[in-house]
Amino acid sequence: MAAAFPSPNHGERRNGAEPDHVVLHFTAMQDMASARDRLCDPAAEVSAHWLIGNDGTAVQLVDEARRAWHAGVGRWGACSDLNSHSIGIELDNPGDRPFSNRQMETLETLLRRILDDWRIAPQNVIAHSDMAPARKFDPGPRFDWARLARQGLAVLPQAPLLPRAPDKAQFLILAQLFGYTSPDHEHVLSAFRLRFRPLHTGPLDPTDMALIAALARDYGQDGDQWRAC
Repeated sequence: MAAAFPSPNHGERRNGAEPDHVVLHFTAMQDMASARDRLCDPAAEVSAHWLIGNDGTAVQLVDEARRAWHAGVGRWGACSDLNSHSIGIELDNPGDRPFSNRQMETLETLLRRILDDWRIAPQNVIAHSDMAPARKFDPGPRFDWARLARQGLAVLPQAPLLPRAPDKAQFLILAQLFGYTSPDHEHVLSAFRLRFRPLHTGPLDPTDMALIAALARDYGQDGDQWRAC
């Protein structure tokens, strides 16, 4: 399934960390070769563990035990060093087209193996936009999170609660329980909708409130899950 194309852009995971998250990205470049060249360029100082082409080809750039430089500045829950605590997967896509079925099939096979090998919970498969909502947009509204969730490779709100009156402060509290950490309501709402209500626009509404409440209820972090990193 995979070929190796080693990137020099990696280091030791800090403080003996092991991966307990997966972060999904799109490349925002026109083709896989251009993305691969950038992720392997020492001057760029960026990388990922895996790159999956539109045709379904998977290339390993960094050993999963190593700290690839894909997440940058951001946070998910109490974890502020996602590079040390995650595996990064780049998807060959400029950001303006659907993800191909072959690409999704390869991603599903890879994710299934990663989650099993590293004992990663599906709620810890996140978007780059989840951890850095003020800066990042990927993998964007065309990415099929529901397809992953149906296979236990990500999560969706389960049995959403009844719609409730929009309340920005309460929305942020519930979003923080799920994992979003930005204090900016608009940034969090945008990132939340990219995953759970793609292409929906407008102000916070009762459906947003019901969905985030269900996510906080079902996947709210606590104790061991919500440790600082």
